Formats: sequence, C-alpha cells, structure tokens
Amino acid sequence: MKRFTQRLPQPSSRIYVGPGKLEEIAGYCKEQEIDVVIFDDELSPSQTRNIEKAMPCRILDRTRLILDIFMSRAQTAYAKTQVQLANYEYMLPRLSGMWTHLERQRGGTGTRGGAGEREIETDRRIIRNRIAKLKEDLRKIDRQMAVQRSNRGSMVRVALVGYTNVGKSTLMNLISKSEVFAENKLFATLDTTVRKVVFDNLPFLLSDTVGFIRKLPRQLIESFKSTLDEVREADLLVHVVDISHPQFEEQIDVVKQTLQDIGAGDKPVYLVFNKVDAYTYVKKDEDDLTPATRENLSLDDLKKSWIARANTPCIFLSARMKTNIEKFRTDLYGMVREIHAGRYPFNNFLY
Repeated sequence: MKRFTQRLPQPSSRIYVGPGKLEEIAGYCKEQEIDVVIFDDELSPSQTRNIEKAMPCRILDRTRLILDIFMSRAQTAYAKTQVQLANYEYMLPRLSGMWTHLERQRGGTGTRGGAGEREIETDRRIIRNRIAKLKEDLRKIDRQMAVQRSNRGSMVRVALVGYTNVGKSTLMNLISKSEVFAENKLFATLDTTVRKVVFDNLPFLLSDTVGFIRKLPRQLIESFKSTLDEVREADLLVHVVDISHPQFEEQIDVVKQTLQDIGAGDKPVYLVFNKVDAYTYVKKDEDDLTPATRENLSLDDLKKSWIARANTPCIFLSARMKTNIEKFRTDLYGMVREIHAGRYPFNNFLY
C-alpha cells in the first residue's frame, strides 16, 4: 500500500491537497494501475468531484470507507436501519456527482409538456423520503430500547467501551460465558449486547458496545444514538485498550474524547490493557545512550508508568489467553459492590 502525505496550513477547499501533489498521486495511480485511492479525511462533495476529474481510478474518503465497512458488518434489522440512515445522509449532498444523465423528464398533459423534473431532483426526493422513513423507524426502535432499559430495574450497569478491534467482545464472552460474535477485524460488533452477570451472588448487567474510531463520522454518531445510550446510562465504564497496538495511547485519547462528545465523560472508568500476550518491544543496546522511545519500553516499564500516572484503576491482562482474569473479576466485583452498596445501603444480604 502506497501512502502520500503533504503538510499544508489547511486543506485546499477545491481538491483537498495541492495541485502538484494531486498530479503526483494521479501519475502514480496511472503508472501502477491502481483501482482505489482513499483519503484519510471526509471530502466535501465539490472536492470529491474535482478530484475524480483528475484521477484515473475510484475515490473514497474516510467516511465512505467506514460506512462501507459498517454496511458489510450489519447483521440485524436494527443495525441495518442505523447504517442505512447514515449512508443516505452521506449520499444526499453528493448525488450530483453520481449522475451524468441529468436531462429533464418530460412533464405536463400537453403534447409538448412542461420542463418536468430533473432525475437528480427525483432521486433527492426519494432519498429524503427514505431518510424520513428510517428516522421514524429508529424513533420506534429507540422507544422500545428505552422501555427495555427501564425494565431492567435498578441493577448496576457496566459497559465495555474502547477503540474498535481491542477485544471487547472476547472479554464479554469470557466474563458472561456468552457467545457474542468476536473476530479480529474492525467493527465486528455493531449491535449492543447486554448480559446479566453474577459474581459471588452479586448480579449486574454487562453490555458490549460498538467500537470507537478516530474521526468517527457525524452521521454514525447520530444514527447510533440508541446504541450509545447504553454507554450514557452505565454506572461504570470498562475501557478496554489494545496495548499491543503501536498507537494505543492515541486510541485512549480518541475514546476519552468520544465519551466527552456523547455526554459520558464523567463516568467512573476501569482501564483494562488487553492483549499483553501480543505485546512486543525493541530492547536497547547497553551502550546506546539515546533516550528510550515508546518502542523500547518493556511491558513491565509500561505497567509501572501507567499504574503510577493513571488517575483511574487499571489492569494488564489477555482475554484470549485468560491471563490475569481472576484479578480482573475481583476488581470488577469490588467496584460493582461499591456502586450497589451506595444505591442500596441496607441491602447487603447479597455479599
């Protein structure tokens, strides 16, 4: 995979990158017979049209790529409705670039007919109608989900949150002994799964939510409102981190910012560093006097630094290899018990 980068004060409003850089990309694509070019940002409709004129291949922006992944992952009717709504809202302002046959349809009752309606105007009307229908369907589903949440009583609610593909569903299956779909790929989970879990006679609800990602498209945040309500209404957030990922610290910041954006930034958090079995580092030579970088830190070094500076409880484990799981269960039990005791100060027969 070839990557092109350019440092600019701000993206070009016409073609996002500079003219010379776009010409360089187009030349490379033509020479190497490239099929698809992906821009790691959302392009405006006019930027997309201008870039397509200069490129010999298909163009995707970050939002379009994420929507395509979501559409391929959606399995239930609820998830499909959410993704379809986000997709139509993304497509609506971009329709003019999708048609080359913009002749007007003939209209009226006379022999000559009136000016009629452009085909693109017909399609915009159809898509607006579909968006209205999908929004109404989602409102009905949201009401049903709200009723389901209210019927769960006052049990303590714990939500697994984190960047996509960090092992939330694997941890969910391990704790709840359920069979939530888990696979090593982006956005394997789109539907929120809630399971009742009992630790030493203390019951609580555990939910597995959709993974976050850097620059999550606005359309998806709005469409997945009901799914994200599970996070907003949780009593405790278990923030799962893939410590084997080179940019895991950036992913932590992305998740924290997303939680702030959806109104869940003030929740108590238990930080779980997963995939310790896959962690690797480059050991420095003894005579190397240069400062150690992130790649030179061993797992023990990271543990010491994070335990010392983290203002939230944290643990290092491997859900796949079941490493340190008992410590995780004990810590989680203590946190849930504390919340339960605060909610029911005289109801201690469970523990």
